[in-house]
Amino acid sequence: MDGVDAWLQAIATSPWALPAMAVLVFADAFLVVVPGEAAVTAFGALAVAHGTPSLAAVILVAGAAAFAGDLGCYLVGRAVGVERWAWMRGPRVSAALEWARRRLERNAAVVLFTARFVPFARLAVNLAAGAARVSPVRYLGVAALAALAWAAYQAVIGAVVAAVVPGGPVVAVVVSIVVAVGIGVGIDVVLARRAKRRAARREAARS
Repeated sequence: MDGVDAWLQAIATSPWALPAMAVLVFADAFLVVVPGEAAVTAFGALAVAHGTPSLAAVILVAGAAAFAGDLGCYLVGRAVGVERWAWMRGPRVSAALEWARRRLERNAAVVLFTARFVPFARLAVNLAAGAARVSPVRYLGVAALAALAWAAYQAVIGAVVAAVVPGGPVVAVVVSIVVAVGIGVGIDVVLARRAKRRAARREAARS
């Protein structure tokens, strides 16, 4: 345990710590398998357990990286649309993009903000927002606010766990990541159930 704690302390004090976290968060905007959320939560825990990097720095760097990633997705959607590549035309992705288009037509600001907190939805919504030519001025403001709120949410989860769970930095990091992943899975389950209920209601209305 002492060896792992020393390793975590070395990571926390490394000048490359926050840039590495930023790379993961940026990549997470494009690839949902990249553990961007877990990285921010872990650094939030280290900010309390080791005092470095500071929690404010974790939030600001993660927020900037998340915003850059989301903006990148928006620009891809604006430049090439949502049907250019084969992976965009797959059943799951095309269904998600269609869902995003419908939601953006109704309330773009709310959808852009809330989608940041749902891994697969954020990719679909940002691509669809670009393809739908959502006003850049409107998009930039909402996306920036959503990215900062997301970063604060993820980092504070880690910070709170580190503050209340005994066992030192190793336990704090592990528990905070488990909590963050659990919350994410719970959100996905709830959204999937709601989608199934809506689909069932639409089918019942047609029959």
